[in-house]
Amino acid sequence: MDRPQTNLAELTAAELEAAVAALGAPAFHGRQILTWMYARGVTRFADMTDLPAALRARLADCCTIATPALDSRQTSSDGTTKFLLRLADGRQIEAVYIPDTPAQTFCISTQVGCAMACAFCLTGKMGLVRHLTAGEIAGQVRVLAHETGLAAATFNIVLMGMGEPLHNYDATMKALGILADSRGLGLHPKRVTLSTVGLLPAIEKLATEPLMPNLAISLHATTDEARSALVPINKRYDLTALLDACRRFPVSRRARITFEYVMLAGVNDSRDDARRLVRLLHGIRGKVNLLPLNEAPGIPFRRPDEARVDAFARVLAEHGVRVSVRKSRGRDIRAACGQLIVEGGRKSPGQRLADQLHSSRA
Repeated sequence: MDRPQTNLAELTAAELEAAVAALGAPAFHGRQILTWMYARGVTRFADMTDLPAALRARLADCCTIATPALDSRQTSSDGTTKFLLRLADGRQIEAVYIPDTPAQTFCISTQVGCAMACAFCLTGKMGLVRHLTAGEIAGQVRVLAHETGLAAATFNIVLMGMGEPLHNYDATMKALGILADSRGLGLHPKRVTLSTVGLLPAIEKLATEPLMPNLAISLHATTDEARSALVPINKRYDLTALLDACRRFPVSRRARITFEYVMLAGVNDSRDDARRLVRLLHGIRGKVNLLPLNEAPGIPFRRPDEARVDAFARVLAEHGVRVSVRKSRGRDIRAACGQLIVEGGRKSPGQRLADQLHSSRA
């Protein structure tokens, strides 16, 4: 029986060095491979011309570099591009390129589907199909950087695509370490924003990481009753516990935690909601990003009108809360926040329940 090939896309620089050394070659060739993969977008060993020919032949025999395959792309009227990517097992995920925001930004997925089941999010309707590996997470950035010609440029990433990043903690953090390596894409953690619905143990673990991304909290409501209906994980980690964890989270002098707030007409968009939000965020170095709902079939809510959004934002600003209203990008190609979903990924209710029970025991 043939021995499985080693997938070098899953390895850090140190692990690449060890893999090359195990083949009897100098370890520094591992760093060269990382540069070829990430900085140059080359995945064929035969094309890695500064590696010895004998090493290239051995690598081709026993190793591979799995890369998400580009199935299709759609470009919005505003320049946003949505990429449909196919993984090695045939599963599909979506990633998005958002130009001029004001930096160039890639929105990256961390799971196929999502177990969090937020009421206004299409991805949550898929259930959790599976976690992505570190190589699949970093591979999306690798593909988008070279497809958009930005591999040698400065860009940001937001972990706000399909999935809950902190539910796939180890793979997500390993991917960020791979992407941060200066011999590859050199993506500094301060150019990464990780969005979470509020998995408290993982937030507390994140606070101790040497490579710490910017933190965004998907808040979306100002009472436990309303948030539990919209974001079911709130039944386990309520607003008080979540915001206390945010107060303890180490934030650098120039940084702030972003609180994302999807606005739903007649649900969480009143002036009373705005005033409660001011009180909830007291004592936290934060800012609020208001996201008027991106409507889509299957989402049972409406988008509030602009006057309602502006009135909400004014209450926050008048009380000294930093606030912005996010302009929706890519709505016409279903690439906006909460609209990412792939066909054929939906699980049965029984499968979703099994995943949730497994997650609760983890």
